[in-house]
Amino acid sequence: MPKLSINDTSPRTFSDVAVLNNLLTKGPSHESEHLGRAQGFLVRVADGGLVNALSLHLVFDHGTFAGSSIFIQGRIPLNEPVRESVLVGGTGQFRFARGYLISENYDYNLVTGGVVEVNVYVM
Repeated sequence: MPKLSINDTSPRTFSDVAVLNNLLTKGPSHESEHLGRAQGFLVRVADGGLVNALSLHLVFDHGTFAGSSIFIQGRIPLNEPVRESVLVGGTGQFRFARGYLISENYDYNLVTGGVVEVNVYVM
């Protein structure tokens, strides 16, 4: 994950954008099976609050779903332990997919980044 120019005394503020190109693995370790990349962006949308708007593609380049992707959108309240987003659609094996995504911080802080656990439910 790229280092952001924020710290404890200058957190992100309204309208800040973070671009994502993170490793997508089966488990929380970098040694876990590599599945692909989580690519997209977050925009801080709450003035003085910890809420982001998320636009995210889970792009699979290894494993059963190689060559397929899932598109997620949602409102991410960072102070909530469990967050739900909408699975809008997908490509390849996920064409016409719909569903939802549940995310929880596994080991994360706003300054250094970390690991977010993501569970996707596809219909």
